[in-house]
Order: sequence, then C-alpha cells, then structure tokens
Amino acid sequence: MVQGAVNRHTKLSEEWLQKYVDDWVAFYRKHTKEGKVASYIPVLKKANPSHLGIVISGNNGITIQSGDVSIPFSIQSISKVFTFITACMQRGISYVLNRVDVEPTGEAFNSIMHLEMGKVEKPFNPFVNAGAISVTSLLDGSTPEEKLEPLYELFEKMLGYRPKVNREVYQSEKESSVRNRAIGYYLLEIGALESDLELTLDTYFQQCSIEISLQDLATMGKILANDGEDLKTGKEIIPRQIARLVKSLMLTCGMYDASGKFAAYVGIPAKSGVSGGIIAVVPPRARANELPFLSGCGIGVYGPALDSQGNSLAGIKLLRHISNQWDFSIF
Repeated sequence: MVQGAVNRHTKLSEEWLQKYVDDWVAFYRKHTKEGKVASYIPVLKKANPSHLGIVISGNNGITIQSGDVSIPFSIQSISKVFTFITACMQRGISYVLNRVDVEPTGEAFNSIMHLEMGKVEKPFNPFVNAGAISVTSLLDGSTPEEKLEPLYELFEKMLGYRPKVNREVYQSEKESSVRNRAIGYYLLEIGALESDLELTLDTYFQQCSIEISLQDLATMGKILANDGEDLKTGKEIIPRQIARLVKSLMLTCGMYDASGKFAAYVGIPAKSGVSGGIIAVVPPRARANELPFLSGCGIGVYGPALDSQGNSLAGIKLLRHISNQWDFSIF
C-alpha cells in the first residue's frame, strides 16, 4: 500500500509534495515489468521498459518532477490533440465536426472495423487513427511542411521553441505503416480525405514523430487546463471554445478503448501515445479542504511499457493514485 494520503492537516510545501511523488514513482516503477514497449513501430522497441517519470506543472508556480524526466520521446498519438486544435483554428469547429465525429468507439485505436461495419460516412472521433488521419487531411498546405507549419507555430507559442521531427522515428513509422495505409485507403474510398493520400499519410507520420519532453507535456497540459490561456503572459493561445471541446474529447476518447475506465477511476482529461507518453489536464477546482494544485495543473507522464490497449501501464497506475490522493477528478 502506498503511503502519503494528503488531508487538510498535511503540509503542502513543495518539499513535502516532492517527497510524496518520489515515493509514488518508486512504488509504481515495479509495474513497468507487467507491460511491453510498442513493437509495431520498430524504433520504439529500443525504449527502456523500466523508465517511468512524471512532471506536474501547477498554476501556483510549483513544478514537481520525479523519475525519468530527461528522456526525449516522440509525441505519437498525443499529437492528435494538437492537430485537431490546429484544424479547428484554421477551418472552424463546425467544418471539422462535419468531417469527424465525437463519439467513443470501444475499439482499438488502429481499428478499421467500426468504419466498415457501421457504414459511417466519417470517423467516430479525432483520436482514433482514422479520425486523426482525416483531421490531418484538413490542414492547409500542399506539402507536409506546409501542413505542419501552423502546428509548429502552436507548439512554439505554448513551449517557447519549435520541436523537431525525430527522423529515425519518422522513417520507422513510414516503413511500418501497413495498417495506417489500409485505413487511409478506406478513408479515401468513402471520401473522408481532403488532401492527397500520400501527402496526408506522410504528414501524419511526421506529426507523430515530433520529439518532445515531459516538461513540454506538462506545460501544454497547463495551458489546456486554463482553457487555452498562458497565465504567464495573459495571452489566449487556443480559443476557449476549442480548448473546452478538446478537453471533453480527451476525457471520453483520449485513452483509446480504456477511456471509460480512465474517466471513472482517474477522472481527468488525458491523451496517451504508444511511445509511453500521457498528457493530463487538471482544471482549477473549488474545494473547501486544503489540497495540492487547487488552482489547476498540467501533467506529463512517460512510461514506455504499455498495457494491451496501448497506454502506459505504470503511468496510468501512477496517475490514478495521484488523482485519488489529491482529489484531481473533475467529477
């Protein structure tokens, strides 16, 4: 049993919070042995399955880092959050939602079954691969670089720098893209793509291969927690309506076909990627008792040992524990 429950009598100094998180990361690291690193993208097999790290960046100015926090990794499916935001900012919410739905699928992220069996005219949501590829096709531009430019601009506004594509990951994704190509051809057949198939897929592989850090995830999560506003500058980076929409989608669809359990047991918007990253969002909450990060925070987690749904196994356990101990749930 992990110790360290926080109540109104507990000291909430940064030193104490750091001690709690250090203990929790050490405890849950042993669960990395229960997962496996992603293998269908060959380069991801190089990840160390025992790695586990977390960064919590709070609106109160406190940042807690623990575990393996200095390891860069590819953003993978977490990119779907930000390409959806970019598409909505470019084309408008109504335009985008006419081309991709907002419903959970209950199927694996790379499934094509719900498209074919449901006889649907558009993908179920922007966080399964079919929906994400459709959203990527909506981005303006005639080359992958042109399509991704506004995404890089968004990252730069949020992070203060422009992250780059890891070319080794990109090449590995491109060379092992049989399933995504099958999805792409089906989308092409039903008229769900607005740009050339090869252009769309190449852009998609590049966006998933952008390299980031845990601090980046926590920073982006904090901005989403504040409905798209960077509190340091007071500037609106993401329109409030879009930020709220994407948080709703993260809550209902962000953790693949484990999204329902994550919402029930952890209770915060989150999005995972098969490299082992998770971005989580804790909005400001009104509580009478004294708890950490009441003014909101963003969380980045990295643990490349995955469960059967493709989510960081130890990362989810760690988030669940922290959410329960510090009452992060939005419900």
